[in-house]
Amino acid sequence: MTLTPRLALMLTLPPLLWAGNAVVGRSVGPLVPPLLLNAMRWTLAVALLLLIARPARALLQDLTPLRRRWGYFALTGILGTGCYNALQYQALHSSTALNVTLIAASLPVWMLAVGALLYRVWPTRRQLAGAALSLGGVALVISRGHLDRLAQVQFVHGDLLMLLAVLSWAFYSWLLARPPAHMQGEQRPDWDWAALLMAQMLFGLAFSWSSAGVEQLVHPTPVQWGWPLVAALAYVAVGPSLIAYRCWGLGVAQAGPTLAAFFGNLTPVFAALMSAALLGEWPAWFHGAAFALIAAGILVSSGRRS
Repeated sequence: MTLTPRLALMLTLPPLLWAGNAVVGRSVGPLVPPLLLNAMRWTLAVALLLLIARPARALLQDLTPLRRRWGYFALTGILGTGCYNALQYQALHSSTALNVTLIAASLPVWMLAVGALLYRVWPTRRQLAGAALSLGGVALVISRGHLDRLAQVQFVHGDLLMLLAVLSWAFYSWLLARPPAHMQGEQRPDWDWAALLMAQMLFGLAFSWSSAGVEQLVHPTPVQWGWPLVAALAYVAVGPSLIAYRCWGLGVAQAGPTLAAFFGNLTPVFAALMSAALLGEWPAWFHGAAFALIAAGILVSSGRRS
């Protein structure tokens, strides 16, 4: 797969927006329960998509194609818009940013594993080498240039939640790249990106509100409304949801889930830079070195097979 500048930009924008999602999600943790935050995020995203995209509204007027393919969209909706984000917000409540970043950085490994086990897509030497380079770059960031700190990480309950989130995203990405027969060729509905995303979000939204309802029954927590929460909801509904999912879907379809996963490793780097900016700290030498390693991993993994 040839990595063009347009494709690189398309795959870089989602990690940037998702890094902001992690920072914002952690900052509003005291204001709203994690599962309720996820449900409100996707409710606003659905409303905005219906407002700006006529194909999304047309889908609701004729649900026959969706009913015929409900299993596929239910699975992608639950994994992509339901499970991943809900688990990530929960992980940010009970785990540290360092641990969550470390686990999220393992996405290329799980993407390769899912591809090999379920789709018989075996990783090449370049992909394995690219995975090692990218993970090395992420390790450099989270350890702030002192790799011995990685051995001192202690995993907690939230780490397991983030691991489950990463696994759900790996399955979701492969489902986008290798859809069933009724989503290929002439059998595929004549939908644009907005209708396809809406089909996923409808099922993800139902799952999100069901989870939020259970959360409130088990541990009732009031929402502390104010401009910080409203601004956070606006950001997570537009940037990490509509824009990022649009770019990610196109990028995965063109580049494949394995190469896309290496771009996902930019998320912790962006998150580290954002956190540093909020704390008034300038980037250090290891940020540049990490960018170089991750970029090298992307270039190596996207090269031709030897």
